[in-house]
Order: sequence, then structure tokens, then C-alpha cells
Amino acid sequence: MGATEEKYKVILVDDEPIILRSLKAAIPWDELHLEIVGEARNGEQALQLVRETSPHMIISDIRMPGKDGISLMKEVLTENSQRLFIFISGYGEFEYAREALREGAFDYLLKPIDHDELIEMIMRAKKHLNKQQENDKLLHSVQVLSLLARERLFAEFIEGNQSPLQHMRWMENSELEQGYFMAVVQLDHYLKLNEQWSIEEKRLWLFAIRNIVSEWSLNQGGLTTFPFHSGEWVILFPDHLSDRKVCLGNDLIGQLKANTKLSCSVGFSPSMIGIDHLNEAYQHAAQALYQRFYSGEEGVYVYVEREEAVHALEARYPKQIEEALLEYARKLDRQQLLNSFDEMKHYFEDQALTKEQAERMIIELTIVLYRQFEGMNMMLEWSLEGLLQEIYSLLTLSEMITVLKDCFGQWILQSKENYSRGDVQAVIAKATSYITHNYHKDLSIEEVCEIAELSISHFCMLFKQETGYTFLEYLTKCRIDKAKFILQNTNVKVYQVAPLVGYQDPRYFSQVFKKITGKTPSEYREEAG
Repeated sequence: MGATEEKYKVILVDDEPIILRSLKAAIPWDELHLEIVGEARNGEQALQLVRETSPHMIISDIRMPGKDGISLMKEVLTENSQRLFIFISGYGEFEYAREALREGAFDYLLKPIDHDELIEMIMRAKKHLNKQQENDKLLHSVQVLSLLARERLFAEFIEGNQSPLQHMRWMENSELEQGYFMAVVQLDHYLKLNEQWSIEEKRLWLFAIRNIVSEWSLNQGGLTTFPFHSGEWVILFPDHLSDRKVCLGNDLIGQLKANTKLSCSVGFSPSMIGIDHLNEAYQHAAQALYQRFYSGEEGVYVYVEREEAVHALEARYPKQIEEALLEYARKLDRQQLLNSFDEMKHYFEDQALTKEQAERMIIELTIVLYRQFEGMNMMLEWSLEGLLQEIYSLLTLSEMITVLKDCFGQWILQSKENYSRGDVQAVIAKATSYITHNYHKDLSIEEVCEIAELSISHFCMLFKQETGYTFLEYLTKCRIDKAKFILQNTNVKVYQVAPLVGYQDPRYFSQVFKKITGKTPSEYREEAG
């Protein structure tokens, strides 16, 4: 796959050249099979670049001069809703980050950038793009759906079936014009099964299930059966069987369980007429299966028409629950925190949100709460990325809430085992002393973390907590303070000051100096004189 896989295109947007250089150098773009097709220093440049290069992914600072990241995203997603945005934000920009998630951002990362965390985020975004691409090819193309059916016909001949048209008679008799409905059969917990099975086991299991479903469908009067996604099968039934949907679904679930010990769920579409509505039938059957998110059990689900647009407008982010979670986290009140998670579950059930709406809100709440625990110097057992991936892998609301209660509840219990505040102060003092004595060098965060004997993510959390600055902010402050001293007390030429305080590019030094002091180095010297 690696030789022929199309590279996804990425653009980077940040008004700080050092951030752009860091992103380009620290992320293994080739290994990830991604291509940087452009860089932009502000939102206006980025919008032009998006229109010129048509990227799949945009990694952008959330706050920039002129058009900010969220405004950029809104405009870009209006033109193409499938593009993914990953935002980089400062510690004081939670509100912007939450707004970005609500407006459709894929995820966000706090400065200073933890490159390992960003790589994991990019890999998850790439998986999302792969799934999106698969959906585009398979879900939204009647031609492809028809092609799969024709391939099924040919496969029957190849496998030695001398009368394949008994499976495919809807094609020759145009029975789809007489009315039909669709069943989508999905293996429950397929993602976890897929991890457990070897390639050979997976091939054998799917082959066995396909045979069971095909034989059962033929006996029940189905028009055709074929696999669609991995772990998913489509069955078309003539419309005259529509009053037997629940009975058919339960019978199929029983057959699969009896023969394979595996559980599945079945979603049914409403009745349709004509091949042009195959895609619509699939969408409705798949939506019916979303009900499994709340029931938490295998079962038969029949599509019920709802006014989705109106419903979407009524879905409100549970701000009060978020505030309660944050308050109880700060107080380390485990029982009240667990109660708030139960309240969150009831809220989603009462609102009857779609799976996507509930999942997005759960992810947003998880990120905000995780950042709160990080800021409190909690030694977190899971990375944020690992926790989000676990949530994404779960099928039901109950499972998601259980994982969150277990994780955050356990972290509160373990909080008293963290090392003392005195130890933290000593470690950060050692780091700041090293920065103060080495600011004029090409100093990296990795080097300082090695001195502090901490991982990058842990160092960033403690450093911000103790100093109020990120590593890059503190280093920049040291450099500019020293530059101000040199400009006030020596006759060193302005262009010579830059390398003395760690900047090899005098122009970039002047830009940073002015951004912090509001004056150019020359103006500062004149006023100081």
C-alpha cells in the first residue's frame, strides 16, 4: 500500500517562523506519508494557499494577526467540509480552543508543542481522512454500489455457483423498481475483534459470516447480500417483507450467535424504490444503528424519521456540567466528580442527541478536564491521545462514561502520591538557572528537560505551573531582557545584539523585540539614552 498510497497534503500556518521551522523539522512527514505543500504567516495568506493547493489537513495557530484561526477554518470548511483543522493554542486560550472544537476543528494542542503528542494527533487525523476517503468511495456512489453487486455476481461464477442469479435476480428482474428495504448488519465490537484476530483468522471469520448471512438471506427471500465495509454486510429485501423487519433481524442475530458465538446488530432502512435510492437506504439503515449507542446492547434497530436539522439546533453544550466537573477536579472531590459524570450521561439521554453530537461533546469535555488535571501537576497514567482513542473505540454511551469515571476517579485517588511541591520548585529552579546561563546558545527544550530529568510533556506542565511561562516564552523573556540591558548600557551595534542573545537572524530578533516591547531595538536605545 505504501508505494501507491496517495500522500495527504498539509499546510502549516503560524506567525512565528521558529514554530514553522520546528514543525517542519520535528515531524517525520515522509514516514507519515504526508506532504507539506505550503506555509503561511497569517490567515489571509493561508486562505489563498488553501485555494491554490487544496490541502487535506491544516495545522494552524489559533491566534494570529488579522484573520484568526477560527475565522480561517469557518471560511475553509464552508468551501470544503472534509478538510481537517488541528489548532495550536496557548495556555490562556481555552475559550478559543473550545470554540474551535464546537465549530468543527479536529483537535487542538497546547504550546509549547509536544511533538510526540502532535504526531499521535496527526496519525489519528490521517486515519480519519482514510475513513472519509473510504466513505466517499463507497457510501456516496450508487455506481460503486452497483459495481460491488456486479462483482458479487462474477464471484459467484468463480466460486463455482452454477446459478448465481438466484442471489442477484433483482438485477435482471428490476425488482428494485417494485420497492425494497435495506438491512445493514454490523458485528458488535468489531474494532476490538480486529485487534485480536490475526490476518488469517480475520479472513476465515469474515468468510464464514458472509456464508451464513448469504444462505440465511436467500432462505428468507432476500434479493441480494454482499459485504460492504469490513465487519459489515448489506442485505436487500423486497418491500412485501417490510412488516417483518424486527423478526428478520432477531432471527439473523440468533443464527450468527448460534453458529459463531459472535454478536451483531441490524439496522433497517425505510422502504425505497429504484436503484438511485440505494445510497439513501444505506444512510438510513446506518443511522438506525446509532441507537445502539444509548441501548448498549446488540439488537434490531429500525430507522425512524426525525427532523435532524431542528434537533441539531437544540443540541446545546452542557456548560454547567463542564464547570461542575472542573470545580470538583480542583477540589479533588472524587464522589462529586463521579456524580457529575452520571449527570452528564442523563443529560445526553434526555436530549436524545445523535451519536456524533454526544461523542463530540464527550471529547470536548474530556480534553478540558484532562487539561485541568495536567495544570494541577497530576501524574496522569494515560496520555490525552490514548484516552481519546479509547473513547473513540467504544460503541456505547455507558462504556464511555465508565472509562471516564474510572480514569479521572483513579487519578484523584493517586494524587496524594505525587512528589512534594518543594521537589517541584527545586527541579524548576534548576531548569530556569540553566536557561539563564545558556539563553545565548541554540537552546532546545529537549536539552533543558534532560537537565531537569523530566519528560517533555511533564516538564512543560510543571514549568508553566511554577513560572507562569511556557519554555519558549521564558527563553524569549531572558533573551529580550538581556538585549534591553545591552542596548541601554553598551555601544554594541543593533545588528550585533541578535547573536549575543541567541538569535542568528537580526531581522527576526527585531520582530520579536518589537512584539514584546512595542519598539524596535533602535527606538528602544534612543528612548533609553
